[in-house]
Amino acid sequence: MRTLVIGDIHGGLRALHQIMERAKVTPSDTLIFLGDYVDGWSQSPQVIDYLIKLQTNHNCVFIRGNHDELLLEWLNKTKDNPLWYKHGGESTALAYANVSEESVKKHLEFLETLENYYIDEENRLFIHAGFTNVNGVDYEYFPKLFYWDRTLWETALAMDKTLQIDDLFYPKRLTLYKEIYIGHTPVSRINKTTPVQMANVWNIDTSAAFEGPLTIMDVNTKEFWQSEPLHHLYPNEKGRN
Repeated sequence: MRTLVIGDIHGGLRALHQIMERAKVTPSDTLIFLGDYVDGWSQSPQVIDYLIKLQTNHNCVFIRGNHDELLLEWLNKTKDNPLWYKHGGESTALAYANVSEESVKKHLEFLETLENYYIDEENRLFIHAGFTNVNGVDYEYFPKLFYWDRTLWETALAMDKTLQIDDLFYPKRLTLYKEIYIGHTPVSRINKTTPVQMANVWNIDTSAAFEGPLTIMDVNTKEFWQSEPLHHLYPNEKGRN
């Protein structure tokens, strides 16, 4: 049995199909999705339909991403957020024009049950963005940071690589968990298209929202599989570019 972690999908159902096939996913695998299922490519509603069906015969953990929260607010009509349209929301809004009320209700239920984070039996943390409390996720004062924070990744990127874990200057947040798996900040920002490890933080967002591939990775072996770059799979669309 494998534990597989999946990066930000952003409406790219074709890419999701590809990585599931390339990784030869079976019902015995545990699948941990890091969030941002929507906003970018044109198949956001279909991605959610796929995930809802997937959990009926696979062991799935669905983490909440900031874009999933933005969609929830829009579907609930609880917040008017013009910036959402400029950051992938426009394609999602257009796609939902063709979705039935019954399906919208199911999608709302799915979005409302997403988890802020998941910690497995080996003390590995799976979270969309990060956390700020030096005592860990259970002590976070601002839960929205679970899917908006970038300081955890920026800390891991910027720290002195020669620091030892028992050094006084070693970031305490990075000592709390065996490994931390995140998405949210595309590794294309540092000119990468494969998963990046900094300290004990693994970033699995390989820029599927833009011009990168979608990634699925075995957390035990670190073997990973990727889709084609999404702008190749959706040649007539812009994604979040």
